[in-house]
Amino acid sequence: MKVTYQHSANLMASALLTYTNMRTYYEHYGVDWQQHKIYEQIVGLENWDIVVNGDVVGAMRLAYDESGCYIRDLQVDATFRNKGIGAAAISECSHLAMHRGAMQLRLRVFKISPAHTLYTRSGFSIEKEDDRFYYMSKRIA
Repeated sequence: MKVTYQHSANLMASALLTYTNMRTYYEHYGVDWQQHKIYEQIVGLENWDIVVNGDVVGAMRLAYDESGCYIRDLQVDATFRNKGIGAAAISECSHLAMHRGAMQLRLRVFKISPAHTLYTRSGFSIEKEDDRFYYMSKRIA
């Protein structure tokens, strides 16, 4: 299985992937997010498609500030999970961030999401938490 990355060509489709993947978390916490709201939030980010054998199977969204790179979103279609794609995408995020001069990756993840174990295995540590989220970071430089 060959994983590649490309700049997102269809942000509305990417927003739909996020909505589909995150809907149960939004419902659990009573968050009113729809595809169009997600689109509005991602349009200003650095958006990447995760591509496997020519098919878009996920999305990465990055934002940069003085503290480094913030992984705003990392989504993998449910049928492609647990195949190493998420770990490969985190590695690609690190590569992209280092190329831009960032020395740290940050993210937040819903506490009820199993993705926090992927982030822990990938070297992220919990910096703080609240009732919904773990706020995690990792040095990359």
